[in-house]
Parts: sequence; structure tokens; C-alpha cells
Amino acid sequence: MTATPDVLADTGGDGAIGSRLAGAGLVRDLQRIVPMGVATDVPLRRISRWRIGGPADVLVRPHSVDDIARLRRFLHRRGIAHVVIGSTSNLLFDDAGLRAVCIQIGAPLAYAAITGTRVTAGSGVWVPCLARRVMQAGLSGIAHVCGIPGTLGGLVCMNGGSQRQCIGTVVDSVTSVAVTGEVHRRPGRACGFGYRQSVFQDNGEVIAEVVLELGVAADRAALRREMLQILASRRRKFPQKQPNCGSVFKSNPALYDKFGPPGAVIETLGFKGRSIGGARVSETHANFIVNEGDATARDVLRLIQEIHRAVLAHTAHAMDVEVRFVRQDGHVGTPLDMKLPLPISL
Repeated sequence: MTATPDVLADTGGDGAIGSRLAGAGLVRDLQRIVPMGVATDVPLRRISRWRIGGPADVLVRPHSVDDIARLRRFLHRRGIAHVVIGSTSNLLFDDAGLRAVCIQIGAPLAYAAITGTRVTAGSGVWVPCLARRVMQAGLSGIAHVCGIPGTLGGLVCMNGGSQRQCIGTVVDSVTSVAVTGEVHRRPGRACGFGYRQSVFQDNGEVIAEVVLELGVAADRAALRREMLQILASRRRKFPQKQPNCGSVFKSNPALYDKFGPPGAVIETLGFKGRSIGGARVSETHANFIVNEGDATARDVLRLIQEIHRAVLAHTAHAMDVEVRFVRQDGHVGTPLDMKLPLPISL
């Protein structure tokens, strides 16, 4: 199983950023583009699935593909850094918050229309809800994603799925928005889908709408039973009650063949239950890090780096990290890039 990476694009690090970005003039300009869709001083811990993060100076929730295009065009022309997120699965926000403009693709873009075997859906639709609706319509092809928390845009960007399956196999086309505000529509074959890969991971475009071409379910009741089994398995295997971002490390085929999946390797090395500050490796599944209530981003970063070093030393395999760290300047990168001071021993 993989979660969806909900950083959909970023222009952090190079744009104009002040100590407090949310000036009245900028907020008014953004409100003209997306009326009723702009908020200021938003605590990121309230929208983070990890319940971690300082305040975002400006958060904008677009209502349409056109909103996204106009927002990105405006910010690009002004040279203002911004980051585009979804439901925050696989995201770790800086304890200092976010000075870049944050664009969140969510409920206003959570539509889905089914015509025959074709599904046209906004990138903000919640994946489990879409899978259930498709099953109820008697269509097959995405049952494997029914337990994956995240938005459709993030799922397609990652070419995510479970049971070694990928969403890209049923994608007919994708509408996306470039950093300049230009809207593109690509057929699925032009999206560069590979195992957990797509062109959207590197081209800076924001997925706005997806068209899926599905099959007709031979037995709707059997399909429903399959989905219920997937959900029951997820409840048994993964932590449900404590805040977490899903799987922390990606499955590596070479590591898997020799040592097993990331969770098994991490458990073998004795990390189950290991904690730093308020962050703890889950007792339920060792590839999950949970927030015990007062975890900071620094706690999580230190734990990820400690696990990564130990696995590398033991197996000679460097595990890739699914989690993406969002710095306060809007730059998005791997937690392994963050240089942290060593803890002080007294």
C-alpha cells in the first residue's frame, strides 16, 4: 500500500518572501481571484494529518481549474513563492510554519461525474469516496485504492495504488496547470506512468482534473466484498487512532527481495516503539510514525534520519522516503536533506 504524496507543486526558495507574507494588498489581490477562498494565519497543525506545523501566512482554496490557472499566473508574474498541497498525506510541515502562499486543492474540487465507464473527477476528490462511488456504479478498476487516504490529484501524481497495482493503468487523460498558469491536457499514455512514477513529480504542474476509463464489474457484490476485505486488512495492519502520514519509507524491490518490506526491516532493527520527543515508531506497523500528542517536525525528522542510517548500515540499501518536508520558504524536499544538530547529552 502507498499513500498519496499531497505536495502537488512548489515554487519555494526562489520567489519573493517577506518575514510576514500576508500583507493586506496581497490578500486583497488573492481574494479578487478566489472570492471567499482566502484565509490568513492558518495553523497548519489543524489541517495536517500528522497534526504538526506552525502557521501558514496565506492559504487559498481554489474552486475550479480556472481559479488554479489564474492563481498560478498571478503568483508567477509577481515572483511570489507558493506551494500546492492536497489533503496533506505524506507531508511534514515546518514547525516555523509557511511564509510562501499555500494553495490547497480540496473540497471545492471534489466533484465526480460518471458517464458509462468514464469517470471525470476533480483532483480534490477523496480517493476512498471515489472508489466507493465507482463500485456502487458497477464499475471496476480502482477497488485497490479504497483504503488509501488522500486526494485523487496526489494519487495520480504518485501513480499510487496498493497490492502492487497503479492508478495510471486506468487514467484516460489528465488536465494540469503549469507554474505560468497555462492549462495542459495529456492522454494517459503521455503522463510517463511507471511504478510510483509520473511526469507530474518533476514538471511543476498541478493536477486539476482526471478522466478514468474503467471496466464493468462482472459481480458488484464480489467487488464490494473485496473492498471490505482491503479495508479490514488496513484496520488490522495500520495505526488508525493516532495522527500519522501513512507509510514513511517507499518499498524498494531490491531491499524487499533480500530483507523484506520497509516495515519488517525497521522492526527487525528494533525500532518499533522507538520515540524521539512526541514522535514514535508505531507499535502496529513500523513503517508508520505517529504523533503522541506533542510531536514537532524536528522530532519526526530526527527519527526518520535515524532509521534511514540504521537500515543503510545493516542492509547497504538506502530507503527512499515517501514523506516530503515543507520548509517555511515553500521549498519541498526529502527529510533526508535536512541537516539537524545532534542532540545534547547531559
